Amino acid sequence: MIHLLYTKIPASIAIACLICTVGLTLPLEARSNTCTEVASKNSTDNIVDIATSNDSFSTLAAAIEAAGLRETLSSSNGSFTVFAPTDEAFAALPEGTLEELLKPENRDELVKILTYHVVPGRVTSEQLSNGSVETVEGQSVTVDVGEREIKVNDSNVIRADILASNGVIHVIDRVLIPPQE
Repeated sequence: MIHLLYTKIPASIAIACLICTVGLTLPLEARSNTCTEVASKNSTDNIVDIATSNDSFSTLAAAIEAAGLRETLSSSNGSFTVFAPTDEAFAALPEGTLEELLKPENRDELVKILTYHVVPGRVTSEQLSNGSVETVEGQSVTVDVGEREIKVNDSNVIRADILASNGVIHVIDRVLIPPQE
């Protein structure tokens, strides 16, 4: 049993640590956040700060720059939920795809793909529910919340609830490609 006595740590950090300790209903992989990681991401780091400072997101950070989305995803005026593919997810794209997308002449297509990974507002894993969710790109992704996993289209959330000053990041294992209209 956990007893909370007088403490000098902020309530938000205490709650984050309690969530880490108890594990709640996050997928096993998503529970890998330590309390220190959750608390530090609850500071002043925005979505782009987190992406650029994490070795798992170097491709995503480069894509955000190439698409000209740095300012938007750094802004404190907005609040976003980002389904962030890892470097391994980008590497799994068909050969040459990423290189083509990063070319200046393909910027519009890159913006379309990246904004398909972004949902307006701050949505934590506890707030996700089954169904369609409209993305900033304009089309919807399908979210499937199971007892021990969360899927977005065909990708798995492998780490949930990385809190940023302007939103939340859920790490996914595949790049989401918007359906052709």
